[in-house]
Amino acid sequence: MNNAYQSVLSRVDHTLLAPSATWAEICTICNDGIRYGCASVCIPASFVKRAAEYVQGKIAICTVIGFPNGYSTTEVKCFEAKNAVENGAEEIDMVINVGWVKDGLYDQVLSEICAVKKACGGKLLKVIIETCMLTEAEKIEMCRVVSESGADYIKTSTGFGGGGATREDVALMKAHVAPHVKIKAAGGIANMKDAEDFVALGADRLGTSRIVKAVKASEKEE
Repeated sequence: MNNAYQSVLSRVDHTLLAPSATWAEICTICNDGIRYGCASVCIPASFVKRAAEYVQGKIAICTVIGFPNGYSTTEVKCFEAKNAVENGAEEIDMVINVGWVKDGLYDQVLSEICAVKKACGGKLLKVIIETCMLTEAEKIEMCRVVSESGADYIKTSTGFGGGGATREDVALMKAHVAPHVKIKAAGGIANMKDAEDFVALGADRLGTSRIVKAVKASEKEE
């Protein structure tokens, strides 16, 4: 495997969040994530405990909370985060309440992120702002909120909201988040060129299943 592939793969949260996901498919995601040196595997919360036992620390387990719509109560999101960490999750990707953003309730959004961060018990928190549903002004304001919240990452998309990461959104995030906040691009990352472009624009993580599939396909052709 060439160095360019390895550099990209080390930033990938190898993802399977389909409602129909089976344990056999989760095992494949875990095996491939380990084999190709991915940053984590991102899987449904119901599989976290079993997957954490399966990988035995060879790769970080990431899961999602308030997913994909983000309108669970703060108390439910906090419980989900705490439960996931207790089950072995090292990274939590939470969805914001987009309706609160539309209503201009940024203080409530900030309070919720802070509460979930506390519930994570020191584990990584990535905040999904669902960029495809926000105006540019709302995206910029969410860069401020996430920067103030103590969260580790701002993330573009769930991949279930009707649109995914764009180059423009990653560039906007890079320009407006505080230096300590990292960026995760997710949704619609179709190939290695997309992945390399997002990294060049400032994305530290990539939420996708397609990059590993592309590398596996290229290996078969060799």
